[in-house]
Amino acid sequence: MFQDFAYLIILLPVIAFVLTLFFGKKFPANGGILSVIAVFSAFVISAGILIEIYPSGCVEQSWPWFAILNFGILIDPLAAVMLCMVSFVSFLIHVYSVGYMSHDHAKPRYFAETALFTTAMLGVVLSDNILQFFIFWELVGLCSYLLIGFWYRKPTAAAAAKKAFLVTRVGDVLFLAGIIILYLNIRDFQIPDGAYLLQFQTMFAAIGHIPPSQLTVITLLFFGGAVGKSGQFPLHIWLPDAMEGPTTVSALIHAATMVTAGVYLVARTFPIFLASPDALTVVAYIGGFTAIFAATMGLVMNDIKRVLAYSTVSQLGYMMLALGTGIVIGAEVVGVSMFHLISHAFFKALLFLCAGSVIHGLGLQDLRQMGGAFSKMKITAITMLIASLALTGIPPTAGFFSKDAIIEGTYAYGIHTGSMALYAMGIIAALLTSIYTYRLWFMAFAGKPRTNYHAHESPPSMTVPLIILAILALVFGLVAHGAFGGFLEHTYSENLIEDAAAIGGHHIATEHAHPPTILFYMPIIVGVLGFVISWLIYSKRVINMSSIVSKRNPIYNLLLNRYYQQKIYIEFIAITIVYRVLALLGEFIDRRIIDGIIDGISYVIITIGEFIRRIQTGVVQHYAAFVVAGVVVLILLLQGGIL
Repeated sequence: MFQDFAYLIILLPVIAFVLTLFFGKKFPANGGILSVIAVFSAFVISAGILIEIYPSGCVEQSWPWFAILNFGILIDPLAAVMLCMVSFVSFLIHVYSVGYMSHDHAKPRYFAETALFTTAMLGVVLSDNILQFFIFWELVGLCSYLLIGFWYRKPTAAAAAKKAFLVTRVGDVLFLAGIIILYLNIRDFQIPDGAYLLQFQTMFAAIGHIPPSQLTVITLLFFGGAVGKSGQFPLHIWLPDAMEGPTTVSALIHAATMVTAGVYLVARTFPIFLASPDALTVVAYIGGFTAIFAATMGLVMNDIKRVLAYSTVSQLGYMMLALGTGIVIGAEVVGVSMFHLISHAFFKALLFLCAGSVIHGLGLQDLRQMGGAFSKMKITAITMLIASLALTGIPPTAGFFSKDAIIEGTYAYGIHTGSMALYAMGIIAALLTSIYTYRLWFMAFAGKPRTNYHAHESPPSMTVPLIILAILALVFGLVAHGAFGGFLEHTYSENLIEDAAAIGGHHIATEHAHPPTILFYMPIIVGVLGFVISWLIYSKRVINMSSIVSKRNPIYNLLLNRYYQQKIYIEFIAITIVYRVLALLGEFIDRRIIDGIIDGISYVIITIGEFIRRIQTGVVQHYAAFVVAGVVVLILLLQGGIL
């Protein structure tokens, strides 16, 4: 029943976008109700399809487009869980936005843009071919530009939007290059009846016809696109600055939509990555490094939203780390990574909406000015504590089950490859995550107020979504951790995964690794350890942080300045390389070579013209002499047999 209406998952938010954009002021909540209803309807249809296809079904709908291409819908287990997450979390954020944006004069534009943003992400998930995937992928980027710069009159918001757009374009160009190279490699492949070029099923069927070196190039270019969208090192610099948009936009971008698109891309094309000899290794180490790198900066940030931004970058690194272990674990890592993606969507959306509630209730964003807010904002404080427990992997929250599965995967990877580096990365990142997360909570809610602020709890339209997300962050892992992985295993057939692994030269482990007891409990140990450290420092004040939190401390200064990435990327790369090298090189080519050629041609023509002008004397005798001389030359040439 619901399968017949799969197209409405995209169509309904599009209708809401159009109506809200043009007639928003005539609807309740300036069009917010339209967006809420449309996104909720998309969730109902998505949930209905999930129930119908469980445990191993699939929905495929396709329409021809340019003969060998198509426009189609693919809802398999991977897409089904992603659709439900995106639509449900987006629905709660839209409900929350009705209260949060109630005093903003541009509400119709806001709700129109969020509806289009949700449409774009749902389109990415529903796509059954890589070209259609890329089209919606680009629409996600456009919407993020509009929403990050929503308050475009603020110079910082306009600059952040521009940075996000330009940095993610780097990844998008790489992604597009990968699609082009893929097309060139499979354009002569015999397409089965009923299939189309660039469909995922066609791509997977053609893996064996693509040289391994080309597979590596294609997958690394795909991963370049994922690095840009999901904020992985080194294209992560746009993501913390995305905080300049409304907090609800931050929740959308960092929890349910844009940043998860890169992880979904790798999961969606996992068989091609597995068939590549080296791509998943690159994915694993980039993900592990990003998890630690971003967490170190989260330790010293004072803006409540910026701490959560670096937390998002770090957790996305965890998801990439999980996918990278697929060369040992196989397709099971798709379920592990997506399980953490879904869990993260719940508790990270909750964290951002709690941060929005704090900003709404206190009128502050700087953690150094807060403190003691628990007594005035109990619902916000408790729900944010639950989200913090989930983020740090404390049982029985959803984060415990998802993060523990990732770290177990890195241990299995280490046992089979002989390198425990990925496991160490996972544990170190978990400890840093725990420290900065509870630092945020204690600085905001514990102790006494550090400034003279007036606090109040947020209205029900904001607190009810917090309670719902808190419940999900608590119980989702308990309810879903058993069935989730088994359901997603049906996304790819065993034969496809075995063939892809054989092409890539990988040996999938047939048995699970069983870590020693101490290693099994290590994620919980470091999570609790981080809580204790933060409690002692930021609640009990047993350590005087003034000597550490000082610009005279080179390490603190390094972290506070975010490893001087702005200077490296903007001043060195953008100005020194792009401007001083490429721009000056372009000026040399333009003025010296191109203008030189044009000036040379004109000089030759003018010189010839000047010579001809001089022999035009106007004297008839001269002309007669030239005619006679010409005739004599012709006679001589004819006699000599030259003509």
